[in-house]
Amino acid sequence: MKKKLLMWGILLTLIITPQLAQAMHIMEGFLPIKWAIIWSILTLPFLVIGFRKVGKGLKEGQDHKMILGLVGGFAFVLSALKIPSVTGSCSHPTGVGLGAILFGPTTMTVIGTIVLLFQALLLAHGGITTLGANSFSMAVVGPLVSYGIYKMGKEGKNKSLTVFLAAALGDLATYVITSIQLSLAFPDATGGVAASLTKFLSVFAVTQIPLAIVEGIITVMVFNLIQEYRKEGVIKLEESI
Repeated sequence: MKKKLLMWGILLTLIITPQLAQAMHIMEGFLPIKWAIIWSILTLPFLVIGFRKVGKGLKEGQDHKMILGLVGGFAFVLSALKIPSVTGSCSHPTGVGLGAILFGPTTMTVIGTIVLLFQALLLAHGGITTLGANSFSMAVVGPLVSYGIYKMGKEGKNKSLTVFLAAALGDLATYVITSIQLSLAFPDATGGVAASLTKFLSVFAVTQIPLAIVEGIITVMVFNLIQEYRKEGVIKLEESI
């Protein structure tokens, strides 16, 4: 009964999340080519490391592959909940915190980039020229922040709180980086990059903070469900997870 209630809670939260959620995909062709190239170059080393780690992980066994697929689907579904936002961008949860907690940040760089690529090709969500920028914010910085917070607090008494903070602050980090990316590409005519950044941060913050809270709650529910199945022996995962 407890598990059924938990699953219904997750489903209900996913349903109401599009009403609240905000995060960012920069649309196709919106960034100047210089910035599109810069963000792609910055993302590349994390992708290379991530592909190596994923390759090793796929040898771990069927359970590892199953959970890897789950976190990929989790990120795809949440980040596909698209809502129009600031000009040249859109809003959605990120869903990368769960995978970063379970498998580390660079694994989530690979999964997050694949998710963004499929969304650009199949849903016209984001774009190919902006894939590097979107990947850097959502699949590099977001997972790094989530993983770092989880590692610092995982030995504490309240693991659910740690998971919540990891997912929520990872989501907020994505928003901050996207705001920086947009302000660097489009500085204010009078106040420059600083003024532009203040505007983007202010506009996104209104809905991004509620989103971060919602995403944190969803991530805690899914994480606890995975841990419960693990304790019962339904799935077997390495101790580092």
